[in-house]
Amino acid sequence: MKIVYLGDLVGRSGRKIVAEKLPEIKERLRPDAIIVNGENAAAGFGITGKIADELFELGVDVISTGNHVWDQRDTKSYINTEPRMIRPINYPEGTPGKGSVIVEDQRGRKILVINAMGRVFMDPLDDPFKAVDMELKKHRLGTTVNFILVDIHAEATSEKMAMGQYLDGRASLVIGTHSHVPTADAQIFDGGTAYQTDAGMCGDYNSVIGMDKKEPISRFTKKLRGDRYTPALGDGTACGVYVESDDKTGLAKRIEPIRMGSRLIETFPQT
Repeated sequence: MKIVYLGDLVGRSGRKIVAEKLPEIKERLRPDAIIVNGENAAAGFGITGKIADELFELGVDVISTGNHVWDQRDTKSYINTEPRMIRPINYPEGTPGKGSVIVEDQRGRKILVINAMGRVFMDPLDDPFKAVDMELKKHRLGTTVNFILVDIHAEATSEKMAMGQYLDGRASLVIGTHSHVPTADAQIFDGGTAYQTDAGMCGDYNSVIGMDKKEPISRFTKKLRGDRYTPALGDGTACGVYVESDDKTGLAKRIEPIRMGSRLIETFPQT
């Protein structure tokens, strides 16, 4: 299978660059599924149902989220009616929405997407390792599902790497999000799981992790809160990964980063 994953969409710049680049991504890579983290898509804080619908219309198959999932008022109701948008699986029982979803490609192959959130320097949620374990007990890679993707939304790089190594051989791709900076460690572990510590963001990189520079710099230098954070509105760059897996085992055969836009050095998988 061929899977494209794009990291955290931040504000208008992120939405715009994804809308611009998805047709080229689909034409050149012909992915069987596209998964996007959309938790910062609405002015940098959360995602609305309207924005989610627009992403699905563009060809996105699943939207994952993270710690900003509840920042927009309509998300709690929307996420209960749209199973293709998921929230971290380790939220307590009774939280709206679900932490995983299975979608099918045009050939009927099943893709399980799981969203988890780390706990180091983050909200003290339930154990993400146990939560993912429990979900994987319901499915078997290469048998009941053809591809398993785990989005680990976490602050600490060590926690993301630990999740990747913990799931080696049980997932096709473990991809980190939340840091908004693409890491240079795309690799395939010994057991066949593709991994990258952070996919990076889709947004304006002439910023402080997607936000207009003025307010973050002021908070760091003066230790005073002034205005609210607002997304940077310059030209965006789309970042993510491309993964190919073995149809028989579901394990990864190839992972390559994607960077498309005017700010970062571009890289795109050769076909």
